Amino acid sequence: MRWHALDAAIWTRWPEYLFQQTWLRVMEKIRHYDGRSSFDTWLFSVARNLAIDHLRRKRNISLDEPDESGAARVERLAAGSADPLGQLLESERGVILAAAVHRLPAIHREVVSLRFEEGMRLDQIAEVAGVPLSTVKSRLHRALESLRGVVESQLSGGRSK
Repeated sequence: MRWHALDAAIWTRWPEYLFQQTWLRVMEKIRHYDGRSSFDTWLFSVARNLAIDHLRRKRNISLDEPDESGAARVERLAAGSADPLGQLLESERGVILAAAVHRLPAIHREVVSLRFEEGMRLDQIAEVAGVPLSTVKSRLHRALESLRGVVESQLSGGRSK
């Protein structure tokens, strides 16, 4: 297969493509799995590396731009409350948090995503990212402090304490 021939189809459906490519890569590289880490950690490392390769090729993805369905990606984010006011407030908080996470350096975004979206332990994140545990802890701490400051500032209307 030639990459450029599949480009349009792949970029619009990249999550499914990434999922498929991850399992293909796992099948190709399973003999290199040495068992020092859990299979889940190794699998996340494979997926992470493929995702990084993908993002290097396509850097400017906005949550506000329409996807293949014509809806903005941000509109697909689910709100957690049942009432309309609660949904609106949750949506606004989500937008503020998403924007704050987006502004984090990539190394901090990665740790936040693996910890809170994927539910990984810190030692697993260290293995996936290929860095010492202390580095993961400091990156997570810095990311959370940065997020806390940005979110508090936004929710207070930008006023100082």
